[in-house]
Parts: sequence; C-alpha cells; structure tokens
Amino acid sequence: MPARKEVQIPVLPWFRDHNFNGKIIFPAVETMLLLADMAKSSVPDISLHNMSHARFLKFLEIPEGTEELSVLVEYEHSGDELLLRLLSKVQLKKMSRIREHAEVCFSTTADELSPVEEMGKKETDASIDAARIYNELVPFGPAYRTISGTLYLSPSRAWATLQAPLMQNVQKMETSIGSPFPLDGAMHAACVLGQCLADFVPFPVAFDQRCIHQPTRAGERYTSTVVLQAQTEQELIFDLSIFDMHGDACETVEGLRMRDVSAGMIKAAAGLPRLTAFP
Repeated sequence: MPARKEVQIPVLPWFRDHNFNGKIIFPAVETMLLLADMAKSSVPDISLHNMSHARFLKFLEIPEGTEELSVLVEYEHSGDELLLRLLSKVQLKKMSRIREHAEVCFSTTADELSPVEEMGKKETDASIDAARIYNELVPFGPAYRTISGTLYLSPSRAWATLQAPLMQNVQKMETSIGSPFPLDGAMHAACVLGQCLADFVPFPVAFDQRCIHQPTRAGERYTSTVVLQAQTEQELIFDLSIFDMHGDACETVEGLRMRDVSAGMIKAAAGLPRLTAFP
C-alpha cells in the first residue's frame, strides 16, 4: 500500500520565470530534485544517479504571490525500486480530489547509460539565435534562458551551449544530482528542434531513463547534443546528453517523450527552418 507525506515547497524567486500560457509552472527539473530528496530520506542507499519511468502528467501551477506550495509525495516500494509520485489536493465544493502531477522511479541498482555521440557544428543545416528562442519559441524569463549563443540544427539533431546560472542559494540535492538548469536548457533545444519538425510546440511528458554521470554545477558552461529517435503525428522521442567543456559526459536521458500539451492552441512559430528527419 503506497504511503503519503505532506511536503511544503518553498517558492524560489526564479520559479516565476518558468511559465506556460500565462501561468507559473513548477518545473519538471525541480520536481526531480524534490523527489530525489524524498527518495534519499526514505531509502538512504537508493541510487539518485539513475531515474527511470518518469512521467509528467499535469502542470503544477504556482499561483501569483504564493510563497510556499503544499503538496503530497506518495511512496511505493517494490524490491530494489522506489516509485515516487508528486500529488496535490484540489478542494472542490463538497469534497477534495487528488491530482497526480509526476512520477519518477529510483533504484538501489541501475545500469549506466552510454552518452549520445556529440554533434559538431559542421554537421548542421540551420541555426537559431538564443535571443529568438527565448523571445518567441520558449518564452521563459531570464533565469531559465539557459541556451547561450546559437542553437545549431540538423534534420535529426540539435547542438547547444548551456550556461547554468549561479543563484544565491544552492538547493540541497544539487550536490548529488546537479544544477537543474542544464537539463532544462537541453529540453529547450529539443523543443526548438521539434518545432522545426512538427506543427506543434512539444513539451516533455515522460522519459525512459536519466543517468547522471557527474553532477552539473551552478555557474558552469556545458554543451548538449539532442538526437531525434522517433516521430509520429502526436509525439517526438529524443535522446540527449550534456557534456562539460572538456567533452566529458555529465548526464544522459533516453526516451524523452515530447507532445503538444496545449490541445492545439499553441502552434510552432512562423518562419522557422523546416526540417524532415524521416522522409
């Protein structure tokens, strides 16, 4: 039987730069930091460097002026695996309802992933400046504008330089699993590549596995290579890796699933390079 714990999430100032359709949204990368902290508290020998079967089901909205979010974390232990879910309680007129926002599985034993092959700039067919990305394609505030300089694109790959910002206070789990911003920026690169391939704006809804080879650090620069693995009318599936400036892998995500979460209300921007990966 799953156990539940009530948790208070401090709303950090930079969360307000992470918004969708006019609403402030708790970032998926922050969800993973929170659930990693909860996993370590519950099972001290759990491996935080390997996450699997992640799903991001519904946005967790942060109302304007909120300083603390009250949520529930649900634990389900099976063998050497620990599945955690992020839930919230919605109060209706006569009853309350539990809403599930995300889930991530941790394990005491997990295999290391092989990084994707790093893409070179010479392999590119098109490029988009970071200023345009954050003004039009991924319109987040300054804290989440992680792509730096130019994003380079080919029909099935994207390559970006990422800058992890240096915030006033480092969060507890960053020492173990790294800064949340580089992975967020790598997913921005996947989102832009997806907009060049499809007629919708793709958002991350799941991944198969995330492996942290070495934690990223606030204030440091990285590169990321994103590789398209499959495409349907409704979904794009990517693998990606983040590398330090020496070319050593920091983390890899396999099976990143991205879909339109706006029910067709938000379309890809006009004037983008049109790419075809699978003729």
